[in-house]
Amino acid sequence: MRGRRTGRRHPAGAAVSAAIAVEHHADRVVATLNRPEVRNAIDLQTSEELHELCACLESDPKVLLLTGAGGIFAAGADINQMRERRRDDALRGINSRAFSRLQRLPMPTIALVDGYALGGGAELAYACDFRIGTTSARFGNPEPGLGIIASAGGTWRLREIVAEPVAKEILLAGRVLDADEARRAGLLNEVVERDELVPAGHRWADRITRQVPLAVRLTKAVFHSPREAHPFVDDVAQAVLFETDEKFERMTAFLERKKTS
Repeated sequence: MRGRRTGRRHPAGAAVSAAIAVEHHADRVVATLNRPEVRNAIDLQTSEELHELCACLESDPKVLLLTGAGGIFAAGADINQMRERRRDDALRGINSRAFSRLQRLPMPTIALVDGYALGGGAELAYACDFRIGTTSARFGNPEPGLGIIASAGGTWRLREIVAEPVAKEILLAGRVLDADEARRAGLLNEVVERDELVPAGHRWADRITRQVPLAVRLTKAVFHSPREAHPFVDDVAQAVLFETDEKFERMTAFLERKKTS
């Protein structure tokens, strides 16, 4: 399908370009953070458009590839806006709600990280299921240096991805991981050259979409279920899958191949 880029309008009617450029394909969506003039800083419009993207992927589940324009993923939240936010803005969870919604999407999400993923940009990448980076990828959470915390999931998602000592170095001591360090820490699933980033993302999407979509969706849902929900949620998910045509067709095909091998 053709790519589509949408725009917004202020109440006065002035056109506003999309903060996220979205391309729709048959089994996947490619979304690009599209504010390169400010290093793709995540502002309120970006957060709102992320909600719109999530609504689309909730109603029509597809794999999401998320990247940034201009050789950078996202250098953080928009400091001009952050400086003016107060207590009630923090309690609204402007970015944390959007990133949590991203994490809960039915199908897997893949962050394609070139250049800096700092602050809110790093937290956005943490919310994805997979992260592929270029050799120039850099991850960090410098929030305490600005008098705030990584409140959009960084303080708890990061420790679920990397070892606690590494997470503390990033969150408390301002350490920035380069691509090799991020790969060794488990933060990146793969490191590629810049011109291979998007093709690598599509290769991962191809691997995912070769699976049975409903089985992938239920596996992700069960994976993120709380510990006390197991094994009940596992059994229910399996019960649903046991009744599907895809289960019978794929297992039959497997047995037929085994007979002839």
